[in-house]
Amino acid sequence: MALGAVIRRGAPRFGGSTARMMPQARIAGPMPWVIAIMIALTVMATGAGLALNNVASNARMEIAGGVTVQVVEGAPAARERQARRAVTFLTGREDVASVRRVPDEELAALLEPWLGSAASNSEAVPTPALIDVRLSGPVTARRLQDLRAELIREVPAARLDAQAGWLAPVFDAIRSLQYLAIGLIVLLAFTSIAAVWLAARSALGSNRETIDVIHHLGGTDGQIARIFQRSIGMDAALGGAAGLALGTAAIFVLGQQFTGLGSGLVAGGALLWQDWLAIAAVPVIGVALAVLTARITVTGALRRML
Repeated sequence: MALGAVIRRGAPRFGGSTARMMPQARIAGPMPWVIAIMIALTVMATGAGLALNNVASNARMEIAGGVTVQVVEGAPAARERQARRAVTFLTGREDVASVRRVPDEELAALLEPWLGSAASNSEAVPTPALIDVRLSGPVTARRLQDLRAELIREVPAARLDAQAGWLAPVFDAIRSLQYLAIGLIVLLAFTSIAAVWLAARSALGSNRETIDVIHHLGGTDGQIARIFQRSIGMDAALGGAAGLALGTAAIFVLGQQFTGLGSGLVAGGALLWQDWLAIAAVPVIGVALAVLTARITVTGALRRML
C-alpha cells in the first residue's frame, strides 16, 4: 500500500501507524514539557522587557523639560528671600511653562525617614529650598547653561539641575536589563530549536528501517516530513499553551508584588494591551519555529539517507 493511502486512512489519528515514528506519547514524552518550560521563561522575559520599556518611557515623559532649582543658604531668612526671588524670576520668563515651590512641610516629610524629627527643624538641619520648574520646548545643554547663568546672577545661592541628568544612571540600568531580557529570549529560542532538532534526529535514527520501507512503498520525503511536523507541532502547541499559562501567572504574581511597593516609577511599568498581544504571540512563534525546525531537520536528514 502506498504511503499516501496510509496517511489518508490514518489522518484522523495524526498519520495512523506511520505517525508513531516519534518515540513518545503526547504528554508523557519530554518534548511538550521542554517546550512548556522554554515558553514560560520566554513569556516572563518578554513581559519583563516590555514592563521595563514602559517604565523608561513613562519616566522620560514625566521629567521631559523638568528642572530642579535648589536655593542653598544656611540662614533661614536669607534662604526664604532668595527662594522668592528665584520664583519671581522664573515665573516671568516666556520659556518657562510652570513653577512650583516645594513646601517646607513636604520636604520635611521626605527627609523624616533619614533625619527623624530633626527634618522639620530648619535651624538644626538646614535644608535647601526646592523649586520644581517645567520648561517649554526641548531642553538642550546650551539652554540649561544660559538659564543657569542668568539665574545665578539674580539668585547667587541657586543651583539648577536637569531632572533627566540625575536619572540618567537609572535609565542606563533599565536599558541594560532590557538588553539582558532580549539576550535571554534569543538564547531560549536557540535552545528550543536545539531541543526540537535533537528530538527529530533521535526519531529519525530510531525509525530508519521504517523510513526505508516507506520509501520502497512509494512515500516521498515531503510526506514523511509532514508526519514529523504534525507530531512535533502538536507537542509544541500543548507545551506552548502550558508555558503561556505558567508565564502569565508568574507575571501577574510579580506584578502584584511590585505594585505593593507603592513606587510611582514601578507603577509606570504596567503592561498595556499591545504588550499582552506581544506576549500571546510568544507560543505562536514557538510553535512555528518548532515546526519549521522539524521540517528542515527531517528533510535534510532524509536526503542524506538516499
